[in-house]
Amino acid sequence: MSDVVDADELLRRIRVARDWAAEREAGTGNPIGTGESTDPLTAGVDRVVFSVVREVLDEIISPGTHSRQR
Repeated sequence: MSDVVDADELLRRIRVARDWAAEREAGTGNPIGTGESTDPLTAGVDRVVFSVVREVLDEIISPGTHSRQR
């Protein structure tokens, strides 16, 4: 990735990635690969992973506005 992007484009890309992670966390959207996992454990791990990714991207977009406690 050698493209130079300005701050607005970077923020747009982060928001797109956050929205994609939120869709995957909710179980919607097109999965990567051959299809959704039929294994409940794998599906649960996937939801947790996408949740963490979404939370990190939310924090980048709006620093300090998210709870650090669960």
